[in-house]
Amino acid sequence: MICQECGKRPATLHFTKIISGEKTEFHICEVCAREKGELIPGTPNGFSIHNLLSGLLDFEPSQNAVGAKPQVTRCETCGLSYAQFSKLGRFGCSDCYKHFSGRLEPLFRRVHGSTVHAGKIPKRTGGRIQQQREIESLKKELQERIEAEEFENAAKLRDRIRALEKQISSS
Repeated sequence: MICQECGKRPATLHFTKIISGEKTEFHICEVCAREKGELIPGTPNGFSIHNLLSGLLDFEPSQNAVGAKPQVTRCETCGLSYAQFSKLGRFGCSDCYKHFSGRLEPLFRRVHGSTVHAGKIPKRTGGRIQQQREIESLKKELQERIEAEEFENAAKLRDRIRALEKQISSS
C-alpha cells in the first residue's frame, strides 16, 4: 500500500480513528507521519501511556445536568483533582484510588475488562491455586442456581465443590 500523503513511499503506519461513530483510516509513510505530527510508536516523541489514559478519561460521559456546574472531585489527602489526574495520567498519593474509585471502576473495566486482578498461575506449581479458584467460581455459580431455583443443577455443583475441597484437603 502506498502513502496517502505523498503517494511515493510505502505506507508503514496505519491509523484508524473513530469519532462519533465515523471511521476514518489513514495509511501513511513514516516521513509524512512525522511531518503531520502524528505519534509514532517506538520513537522518542512517540506513544505515551499517559496520553492513552488521558484520552480514555476524556471520553467519560458527563453525569452532570445540562447547564449545571461541573463537580470537582479532589483527593482529601493530596488535593489532586480528577482533572489533574486525567492530564498527568498518575495519582498524587495512594488515597487517590479511594477518593476517585467511583470514576475509576468504569475506566478499569473498559481498559482491563474487569475490576478484579486474577493474575497468572504457573502450570507446574499452581494446581492447588487453580482448584481454589475453580471452587470460588463454582460457589458463585451455585449461589446463582439457588437464586434461580434450579436446585438439581445446584446439587450437582455442590457435589463438585465438595469433591474439589476433598482433593485439596487430602493433598
